[in-house]
Amino acid sequence: MNNKKSIKFAAWAAVVFFVGTLFHYAYGAVDGGLKKLRTFVSVVEYVKENYVEPTDSDKLITGAIRGVVDELDDFSQYLEPKDYKALKNDTRGDFGGLGIRLSKVDGYVTVMSPMPNTPAYEAGVMPGDRVLFVDDRDVSPMELDEAVELMRGPVGSKVKITMSRKDKKTGEYRKLPDFHFKRRQIVPEVVHYRMLPGQIGYIYLVDFSGHSTEEMKKALKTLSKQGMKGLVLDLRFNPGGLLGGAADIAKLFMGDNQLIVYTQGRKPEYYQEYRTGAKAAYPDLPMVALINQGSASASEIVAGALQDNDRAVIVGQRSFGKASVQQVLPLDDGAGLRLTIAKYYTPKGRLIHRDYRDKTKKNEGGIFPDVEVKASSDDEVKIFMQYNNVVYTPGQDFPKMEFKEKDPVLDKAVEILKEGPEKIIAQKAEKEQAAAQAAVQNDVQPAPAEKKDK
Repeated sequence: MNNKKSIKFAAWAAVVFFVGTLFHYAYGAVDGGLKKLRTFVSVVEYVKENYVEPTDSDKLITGAIRGVVDELDDFSQYLEPKDYKALKNDTRGDFGGLGIRLSKVDGYVTVMSPMPNTPAYEAGVMPGDRVLFVDDRDVSPMELDEAVELMRGPVGSKVKITMSRKDKKTGEYRKLPDFHFKRRQIVPEVVHYRMLPGQIGYIYLVDFSGHSTEEMKKALKTLSKQGMKGLVLDLRFNPGGLLGGAADIAKLFMGDNQLIVYTQGRKPEYYQEYRTGAKAAYPDLPMVALINQGSASASEIVAGALQDNDRAVIVGQRSFGKASVQQVLPLDDGAGLRLTIAKYYTPKGRLIHRDYRDKTKKNEGGIFPDVEVKASSDDEVKIFMQYNNVVYTPGQDFPKMEFKEKDPVLDKAVEILKEGPEKIIAQKAEKEQAAAQAAVQNDVQPAPAEKKDK
């Protein structure tokens, strides 16, 4: 087969992929799109034959596939094999690893902090150590993600790490004896908690990974033993994670088979409700939940459920608005396709997802707080860096968490809990009732209180 025919075959293979795999539900539109598909093949052929520099057919086709998916929305995504593998690791919430927080500093893969009770901590890895080789592979030219992937592996497998450490006297980095690690299951810290003045518990939930619910239960149990009378659930900068984790955490505070969230897409089978159980562990604990522009996905589901069921007062700023359902499909070459198939709605029928591309929908999506408290992005980052900057040093006591940055959002939440959140909840109910009555008088159909049609 000559080169030109090879190019044409590859291009048509991509077309078959688009039509047969991505858009198998849209065969009725194929005839009308054949002209565009032929144009696509012609473009690939012409680029391959005439572009000023040699091109790779595989890269051209991969770029075309990525372009098709990127055109849909901001969250559908074509995942190359390494990205698909990383996605499966990240959403699992645990992995076989060493327990090191890493960053790229001055061009070197550098240890920021070893995690307590992990192989790295127990072996005496120190903050500031530089990772030079992983199983004799030089990591200096690698991106951070690539180096991290080398350190991960099956639980129980072994890995050799070569590091250097800065000499305190000379300031020069000296090579250390090789570390020989056996990988263990690493459970990242996802919950930080403490008791605030007035017996108000505070829980900062980092994300909704595989261990979030378990750690939340531990924190709530500890705070309850300390006499907790109210709770601030901090979901700021929480990017989301597992839907199951969001539902399980909502169930801790809501019972009576209440609706948490529902999904709806083009196909009837994509409609699904998520409800609480009959009883909750903490059904009457006064609550305030904090959100900001960094709260997304699962954190918005929890905030929306607490808000619509009058279970908590929401304080802070409008959330990000990322609540669409992605189905991840494995592809033959080890790659994956993450495709949006439905969107999430709060119990009262509010669309959580925010379409940033369509400026006419700027007031749609996201969770709007009951009490808005604005804080600059710089100030919020400083607040949460207090958690992330904690450095664990082997041979020393675990560092004491110190919170010096002023946090007006948290201060407002504490004020509301001291005064009683039921007052704000009652005021909100009155406003909603007045809006519903006004809608009826103006012959406008109000939004349904709860979605039940399938």
